[in-house]
Amino acid sequence: MNVVLSEVEARVLGALVEKEITTPDYYPLSLNALVNACNQKSNREPVLDLGEGAVREGLDGLNRLGLAGAARGADSRVTKYEHRLQEAFNFERRETAVLCVLLLRGPQTPGELRGRTERMHRFSDLDEVQTALRRLMERQPPLVKALPRQPGTKELRYAHLLCGDVESWEPPAESQGEGGSVDADRIARLEGAVASLQSEVEELKRQFADFRTQFE
Repeated sequence: MNVVLSEVEARVLGALVEKEITTPDYYPLSLNALVNACNQKSNREPVLDLGEGAVREGLDGLNRLGLAGAARGADSRVTKYEHRLQEAFNFERRETAVLCVLLLRGPQTPGELRGRTERMHRFSDLDEVQTALRRLMERQPPLVKALPRQPGTKELRYAHLLCGDVESWEPPAESQGEGGSVDADRIARLEGAVASLQSEVEELKRQFADFRTQFE
C-alpha cells in the first residue's frame, strides 16, 4: 500500500493509534478528544495547534485512504473516530508502537524508541527494537528508513515514510549545540516513566470537554 500523508493526517493517525493502545476505555475518540490528542504538549514533536477544521480534513484524507474513519457500530450521540492501520498493514504490536512514535515525534534512535514506546509495547532490549524497525524497512514499499548519521552522534535515527521520503533530520533548536544529544536514551526513559501521568491528565481534560459538549 503506497501512502503519502500530510503532516496533519500523520498527526491524526498517530494520535488515534496511541490512544487506542494507552487509553482503550476512552477509545474511539470524539472530534474534540482527537483535537486535544493531536495538540498535546507532551510526547509530540513538533507541538501543533490544530483546530477542528484541520483535524476533520485530516480525518477525511485518512478515510479516503482507508486508514481512519467514523467508528463502526458506535452507540453514542457524538460521532467517534477510529484508525484502521491494522486492517491496512496487519502489523504486530511492536511494529505499531514504533510507527506510532515515529508519527508523533519524528525521527528517533532505537534507544529513544525503546523508552518512548514503553506504554504501547515493552521491548525487552534494543535488538527487539531493531527487529521491528527492520520489518518496517522491509515492507514493500518501505515504511521506515535509516537517516544519515548526524555529526557527533553514535546512533542512527530512523524516520517513517508515510509522508514521503526523508533525506535528513535536524534536531529541534532547543536541543542543538554542545551536549545536545548526550543522555538521549536516559531522557527517553524518564519520559516513558512519566507518560502515564501525563496521559491521565489529558484524559481528564478530554472527559470534561466531552461532558460539557452534552450541554451545549
